[in-house]
Amino acid sequence: MTKYSFLLLSSDKESFLEKLRDLGVVDITRSSKPVDDMSRSIVSEIEAVKAEIKSIDSVSNSRTEALKARRTELLKSLEEAEPWGEYDRERLLNLGVKFYCISLKSYRKEWEDSYAIQVVHETKDKIWFAIAGDSEGFPVKDMPLPQRKASEIEAELAGTDAALKEELDGLEARKPEIPELEKKIESLYADLNVYLAGVSGQTAAEDSLLIYQGFAPTSEDGRLKEAFDSMEVYYIAEKATAADNPPIELRNNAFSRQFEVLTRMYGVPVYNEFDPTIFMSIFFLLFFAMCLGDAGYGLALIVIGLVLRGKKGGLANMWSLIVSLGCGTVVVGLLMGGFFGVNLVEVPWIPDWMKKFMIVGDVSVGNATYAKWMIISLMIGIVHICLAMITKAVWEVKREGFKNSLGTLGWTLLIVGGIVGLSIGLTGVISETVMKWLLIGIAGVSALGIYIFNKWGRNPLVNIGSGLWDTYNTASGLISDVLSYIRLYALGLSGSMLASTFNQIAEMVKGPDPTWQWVPFVLILIFGHVLNLGLSCLGAFVHPLRLNFLEFFKNSGYEGSGTAYSPIKR
Repeated sequence: MTKYSFLLLSSDKESFLEKLRDLGVVDITRSSKPVDDMSRSIVSEIEAVKAEIKSIDSVSNSRTEALKARRTELLKSLEEAEPWGEYDRERLLNLGVKFYCISLKSYRKEWEDSYAIQVVHETKDKIWFAIAGDSEGFPVKDMPLPQRKASEIEAELAGTDAALKEELDGLEARKPEIPELEKKIESLYADLNVYLAGVSGQTAAEDSLLIYQGFAPTSEDGRLKEAFDSMEVYYIAEKATAADNPPIELRNNAFSRQFEVLTRMYGVPVYNEFDPTIFMSIFFLLFFAMCLGDAGYGLALIVIGLVLRGKKGGLANMWSLIVSLGCGTVVVGLLMGGFFGVNLVEVPWIPDWMKKFMIVGDVSVGNATYAKWMIISLMIGIVHICLAMITKAVWEVKREGFKNSLGTLGWTLLIVGGIVGLSIGLTGVISETVMKWLLIGIAGVSALGIYIFNKWGRNPLVNIGSGLWDTYNTASGLISDVLSYIRLYALGLSGSMLASTFNQIAEMVKGPDPTWQWVPFVLILIFGHVLNLGLSCLGAFVHPLRLNFLEFFKNSGYEGSGTAYSPIKR
């Protein structure tokens, strides 16, 4: 980024900001929140347009909700009034008539010998009746007569239904307006950015001068120099430094760019920090696929993503990400041997050569037996954390220098080097003696960085105490971090078991000689797998995100406290 400092006459502010909008690449340092009544007014207008889009898209607004609530009230009132038919409420009350509604099995026929009972309405489980004259001693408490007759309620209900239909039809007819309303929101956001940029300027020389600070990509230096030279503005251009806290523009390849939305959920990096998107793109995809663990569900995601392509708003903006996650799930799902809850290893027509690539069953470790995918989950977790530690060491050396990063380098060498050395030894590439001395050497060199030189220039005794405290925190933290990756296996297992359960229920309903049973069979399969896909996708999104945000970011030292690049533009 290149940092620009501008000095201009206050009277030239509007024309200056308009020219910056035309350039579309300069991010003027400004507040991200409303600062006065004008900016609050623009924000309120944006929220109003968003609410309008939401009401049109969901075919629901405050009026439709009020009409629906009123309709519910009327239906309840109609249910209470309908059994009584047509009546003159005032006259009946003046005559002292009492009204009752009880269960049919509680009604006693002998009551009619003692009281002037008139049965008004009767169903299979309830009875409505009235008593004219003296009802003293009657064992049932009377009920109030409805305020309105059924015919009156039906008339209002018809009017409410008509008004509701008219409102819903009106909202449905406005759906083509959504793209224009979305453009209006973009325009309002642009106006808000320009306004906030305008009021962010510092005044000087009795308010006759304004000072602005902004940033733009270094690749735009030539074009911007030519543009600024033609303006009536004095400016200074210099290379941005970390102390300037410049905004961050993420730059990734086409594949990783899909996952930038996940990075932004946590926070963009500061100027001298690494961009974790490339790591997110690899491991989030892998973790998501393992949590879903079914090739059939992966195909479903691909179809959903392609259907969303070309649409606007919401998940439609991430259609390519959904397709990528679906493709990854198909590959991992085939390795796990699952397809809509069917175990592909047990399918006779699947070729044997394909089954050889499927990783299923258990593996013996010592005297215990573990599921292969549980071991794989832990191994992937170890690789993920080791990669995080290597990343932290590299960037800390780059930022702080080698001498001031010896503590981090010591831990990285101990854990990553120890795991690599142990792995090489266990594979038989080196002898046990060589492996022993290799690990001793790694431990010795690591100890120097961890306990003696963890902070250069500090008292060695203080460094030793600090190293011991770090040892406790790191050891306990790493164990819990690695165990967290078991969730990848657990989520995949639970999803596949639920899918298989729905298949079994559907098969039980179908029976050996189905006719009409095909209908519930298909309905159970559709309902079950749609439900399972939704639940599995929720878990497959949240838990991989957690593993990246907590385990990886914590061990890599990523903070994500930067400010996103947001130039003022049209």
